[in-house]
Amino acid sequence: MIIIDFIILWIHIFSAIFFVGGSFFIWLVVVPASFKITDDEKLRTRIVGLIGKQFALFTDITLAILVITGIYNTTWYLNYDISNLFDTQYGLTLLVKIILVGIMIVVMYGNNIYHGKKIMNLAREGKFEEMRKMRKVSHFFSYVTLGLLLVITILAVALQFYL
Repeated sequence: MIIIDFIILWIHIFSAIFFVGGSFFIWLVVVPASFKITDDEKLRTRIVGLIGKQFALFTDITLAILVITGIYNTTWYLNYDISNLFDTQYGLTLLVKIILVGIMIVVMYGNNIYHGKKIMNLAREGKFEEMRKMRKVSHFFSYVTLGLLLVITILAVALQFYL
């Protein structure tokens, strides 16, 4: 492996650690802790929303890096032959990973753009009952995103057994 391949692979892995780890940190630490910070639903929603918005700035950049480095890594993983994506077990595993990444991006951004903004607006307006209902839907899509992240990570590890 030439040095540039090694560096780009390292950037890809480091970005994945940040993206996946940060996503689980938000759901396993920040959201539960927000209930211990305050009982004021409006304030709690604002705190989690602001943390999520700040994290989103970094995840947008990290996700772009993951996609770009992932495309680069795919070329040498497949020996610069795109047909290996369909003709080998390794390629098929990689193809499933690519499709799941695409689905995860759509689910994550769709949820954040639609539900995230709606929840913040409902909290600001004091419509807490509507907000709670919307939050349940948003949480479902967030858990789907986390599940996809787990499967994508498992596939990434599985790919190493084909090398």
